[in-house]
Amino acid sequence: MLPILITANAELTVVPCTCAEARTVADQQVKSVSTRPRPESVDSANGSYGQILKSSALIGGSQVANIAIGIVRTKAMAMLLGPAGFGLFGLYGSIASLTQSIAGMGINSSGVRQIAEAAGSGDKARIAQTAAVLRRTAVVLGLLGGALLLVFSRQVSRLTFGGTERAGAVSLLSIAVFFSLVSGGQGALIQGMRRIADLAKMNVLGAFFGVCISIPLVYFFREKGVVPSLIGVAAMAILTSWWYSRKIGVQVSTVTVTQVRQEASALLKLGSAFMASGFLTMGVAYAVRILVLRKIGLEATGLYQSAWNLGGFYVGVILGAMGADFYPRLTASINDKEKTNRLVNEQTLVGVLLAGPGVLATLTFAPPVIALLYSAKFGAAVGVLRWICLGAMLQVITWPMGFIIVAKGRQCLFLLSELAWSIIAASLAWVCVKAYGLNGAGIAFFGSYVFHGLLTYPIVRWLTGFRWSTESKQKSLVFLFLIGLVFGSFYVLPPLWAAGIGTLATFASGVYAIHVLLRLIPSDRLPRPIQRLLVGSRVYVPKLTGTAISSRAAESRGRVR
Repeated sequence: MLPILITANAELTVVPCTCAEARTVADQQVKSVSTRPRPESVDSANGSYGQILKSSALIGGSQVANIAIGIVRTKAMAMLLGPAGFGLFGLYGSIASLTQSIAGMGINSSGVRQIAEAAGSGDKARIAQTAAVLRRTAVVLGLLGGALLLVFSRQVSRLTFGGTERAGAVSLLSIAVFFSLVSGGQGALIQGMRRIADLAKMNVLGAFFGVCISIPLVYFFREKGVVPSLIGVAAMAILTSWWYSRKIGVQVSTVTVTQVRQEASALLKLGSAFMASGFLTMGVAYAVRILVLRKIGLEATGLYQSAWNLGGFYVGVILGAMGADFYPRLTASINDKEKTNRLVNEQTLVGVLLAGPGVLATLTFAPPVIALLYSAKFGAAVGVLRWICLGAMLQVITWPMGFIIVAKGRQCLFLLSELAWSIIAASLAWVCVKAYGLNGAGIAFFGSYVFHGLLTYPIVRWLTGFRWSTESKQKSLVFLFLIGLVFGSFYVLPPLWAAGIGTLATFASGVYAIHVLLRLIPSDRLPRPIQRLLVGSRVYVPKLTGTAISSRAAESRGRVR
């Protein structure tokens, strides 16, 4: 449920100009070319929609590359290991992720905020001090995390697999934990300095080199190569993060013991809330996999893992954009209730428009996509995948609200809501898996996000007076209706008829989403590749803001001279 996704992510160049100054300049340019000024709220909204789409496209581009690499890796692992081996792959990954969540103390998230705050001050000495402490803290926590897993490897093996025969493999995962925590600290430095393009390159290259190592290891050693492949992926991540972090021009700083203690205390205090939330979220994911393993079997665990991966591919792009761009913008405006609520509604609207057609496509084409990305042996994952898609759509709708709690800095309230969600999610999984088998895990995921929405809305209503705008409600209901229609059709109609309805709904929703986005966003605020694509295909006539008109006029005068 944690509404922070600080992983794969884009270039937002830092310029010496505040948001207020940028808005003032834009308003002056609009007035200089128009005698009929538009309300500031309209310009501001258009700019915000454009920023949301631009960041989504920018961040999404890097994540699409990661997804493509992940598809290759997943396909290879599924074919080489089969459902049972793929389930083992998922369990080892969950162990490593859970250990990182505990040992990392949330510094990946708190580090971004600390570095960004230091960079915003313009004090190079402070930036250097914060960066040095962040790096050292990441190394120390990485060593502690690795040691923690090494010491308790037998207990973890017994809890996960029911015996200690895999304790040696679990202990080797401590190396992956160390590499991942150190690379996470370096990634936090890059993101905090807003070197988003470097961050995107780091993630893509790390994933690419990781695939180049992991697939041969599994090919030659099969199940015995699973843990070494995870270590290889983590090793490539630390190498690429080191390469890009060293490009940041942070001066070398001599840090006293007192300064280290103060900076580390701030990092860990802020990160503790993120750590607890991450632990609860990863703990629920881990518990669900163990539940499926114990109640159904290792093969079913592999089917669930494949459905989980596929269900999160497309929606992960939208959620990644939220974590990388929306959260910092919301934090900067969190004391302005009106602006906060507008930003959340805008993010929700754009998220629904971007995610809706993708969710419909996944619902409709789940059987051939699973066969293509995995193998025919994974066909039984279609049912749970469709339930996960329903939950993923609710994630897109409810996550922007959750950012309000975090941006407000209400740590206790945030942790209580996380705890409540975790209890409900785990309880639903226990009941639904026993009652409905593998599909029950997907039903529980969907139900947990129904609860998330019902829990979060009154909290943020109390904090900021938040209400969903009419347009957000209308568009959300349209897509929820279409998704429900397509989902239900596969249970009451012949497969061919249901696929036809799904195809029609996917196409119609895609056209509708493009139409609404083009109405909301002036053409000059669209990413340039999208501008060229739409103009070249003659989908629409570009509409320009006053800023763009001034820019185009200046270009024309320059050509005349």
